[in-house]
Amino acid sequence: MKKSLSVVLVLLLVINLLAGCGNNNEDGNNNKNNNGNSNNSSTVTSGDDKKTNSDPVDVDFSQTDADMFTDRDSKTEYDASKAVTIKMTGTTATSSSNSVKISGSTVTITEEATYVISGTLSDGMIVVNAPETAKLQLIFNGINITKSTSAALYIIEADKVFVTLADGTENTLANGGTFTAIDDNNIDGAVYSKQDLTFNGTGSLTVTSPAGHGIVCKDDLVFTGGVYTVNSASHGLDANDSVRIANSSFEIDAGKDVIHCENADDTSKGFIYIASGTINGEAEGDGIAASAYLQIAGGNFDLLVGGGAENGTKASSGNYGGFMGGGHGGGMRPGGNQSTTTTTTDTVSMKGLKAANSISISGGTFKIDSADDSIHSDVSVTISGGTFEIASGDDAIHAEDTLTVTAGKINISESYEGLEALHVDVQGGDIKLVASDDGINAAGGTDSSDTTGGRDGMFGGGKGGMGGGMSSGNGSIVISGGNLYINSSGDGLDANGTLTISGGYTVVTGPTQGDTATLDYDRSATITGGTFIGTGASGMAQSFSDSKQGVVAVSVGNQAAGTNITLKDKSGKTIIEHTPELSFAVVILSSPDIVSGETYTITVGSESGEFKAS
Repeated sequence: MKKSLSVVLVLLLVINLLAGCGNNNEDGNNNKNNNGNSNNSSTVTSGDDKKTNSDPVDVDFSQTDADMFTDRDSKTEYDASKAVTIKMTGTTATSSSNSVKISGSTVTITEEATYVISGTLSDGMIVVNAPETAKLQLIFNGINITKSTSAALYIIEADKVFVTLADGTENTLANGGTFTAIDDNNIDGAVYSKQDLTFNGTGSLTVTSPAGHGIVCKDDLVFTGGVYTVNSASHGLDANDSVRIANSSFEIDAGKDVIHCENADDTSKGFIYIASGTINGEAEGDGIAASAYLQIAGGNFDLLVGGGAENGTKASSGNYGGFMGGGHGGGMRPGGNQSTTTTTTDTVSMKGLKAANSISISGGTFKIDSADDSIHSDVSVTISGGTFEIASGDDAIHAEDTLTVTAGKINISESYEGLEALHVDVQGGDIKLVASDDGINAAGGTDSSDTTGGRDGMFGGGKGGMGGGMSSGNGSIVISGGNLYINSSGDGLDANGTLTISGGYTVVTGPTQGDTATLDYDRSATITGGTFIGTGASGMAQSFSDSKQGVVAVSVGNQAAGTNITLKDKSGKTIIEHTPELSFAVVILSSPDIVSGETYTITVGSESGEFKAS
């Protein structure tokens, strides 16, 4: 026979107690972590964390491949009878065309035409210096060029250059390890273009740059085909105005960012658009970083950034002029969130996907292992599709303003905080996350020592416990759909403002130790639909402050992980059954099948008791 829960559980008072109790939070704003430090209260300026786009422009994410790529970008065909042939022969080259100027090992192309290039230059370069209206096509038909002190391919002037990798060919462009000025341009890549540059075709290209970037373009850099291997001391791909990728495959090992696009003068430029393809990258800096916006419609991504999540608490040295890496402290939070203003110039941004403006992801397969945030925007992040495997040394997905998930499958195996933004809006998708601090954090508001609210105002404050004044938190968590599983060592749902659940299936598993709570909010927590199952610590517990469906909230003493929880109605029908992965002392249950005022039987392990839903 089952024992009565009254012996083991502290009952009945919990329905009100959970809604009302909390800690004495000095600042009146419920944004403390386990160590008592304030979340998001630090201001960090670092060498790679400068925000060049402080006033980002609106982004039209309805744009498609047709808006991003021209027909010519994908055109690989050419008339061989009209093409100019360039044959490289080790230390020099030969060509019968007057549009090709050869001086020792330097081959300069001066007119619009199609050029078929083959052979080897042991210490030479191809230079394009044509009229500004010229559109040139370079057919790489098995080339191997190394320039010891500069770029192997240098494009000075033209309207646009198309590089086609001939089918079945292997091509190599390399810098020898130093860059020596040859004109007024600061050449710092094995490929360096001042003009629009497109790569296409079905062949392969290996780019090696031991002293600088791999491929540099001071305009629009486009890929519509080909297989690329890039090894560089700095950025793998580096562009000013945009990087646009479709149907291309990359293996990039970069000393800084895998792909970097930055325009400090025009906030509408500096964006990255990826339609499809494969990008495997390892970087000591960021993975894919845009100073404007980042839009990903599809593709396969495997990014190892900053040594991965295991390096999330290790300060990194080095200082290179990037943008927007700081956000809420650059992710270096070895002892919890920083609570003081800090200025440093020796941290390197190590984020997976990063944009100073918004990020939109509508499809693709992502494996991101990053020392810092895995996905980070200074404005908003919208995920409407895709499959994600994320391990982060800081936040898995972070937006300074709004984070929206409408679809997709997101598995976060490691993070400091799983999802963080001022406003977190989960409308759909399947999300499973593990966080060493908060599972979802709506980091709104500012510290306010003279405001009584949050947990300070919740002792004896009636339903919801709002006995004190309103706190300064203006963040929000809204869950209206999807399946959400949270395993957090801090708060499960931490709303520095308001929490609203109107749909979906949400499970929160929290610890019994520490200054933590399953639900943690400043202003209100309302549930009007969906299923909520929460377990965790009892000391700082809160329940929902308002509901349009029944809520059962009980304190159950200290229960071991793996202890089964069952809720049945008076007819014996099972409403909810759950087995938490962590030990717990509180159970909070709500679903459309739970009716306020009705009596339910809750069984925890071998103990059971009857409770009236609030």
